Amino acid sequence: MQVLQVQLEVGPDPAEVGRARRWARSRLAGCGIGADEPLTDTLILLISELVTNAVVHTGCPAVLRMLFGGPGVRVEVMDVSDCPPSRRRAEDSETSGRGLELVDGLADRWGWQREGAGKRIWCEIDRDGKAPEPAPPSHMYL
Repeated sequence: MQVLQVQLEVGPDPAEVGRARRWARSRLAGCGIGADEPLTDTLILLISELVTNAVVHTGCPAVLRMLFGGPGVRVEVMDVSDCPPSRRRAEDSETSGRGLELVDGLADRWGWQREGAGKRIWCEIDRDGKAPEPAPPSHMYL
């Protein structure tokens, strides 16, 4: 299976989140995932949350990576902080604190791992909500 990987360096400014969303939309379209597919909006929301968390909580640059292949799309965000991601329950009146809850609710899988002095947070979305059909045999019996 061939995997296509694209990545974007994101500056430490929260305004960079919008640039990351625009970049991701163009890469999704370039890989045949149309703007009208529900997968697109879900991926853009996940990217927005993960990049925002990286930029806001570390104040440092981050790297956004998308991997296409297999059953869907994998999103990874790497930052220089060694602090593990922390899920919390935000009160109704709070305007932040729901990022990882959204990721947990929307992604088919997610997790994190230490990487060098920092960490990598990742999530995966299966296309059409299911694994791909097995490839037909390379030969047919008549």
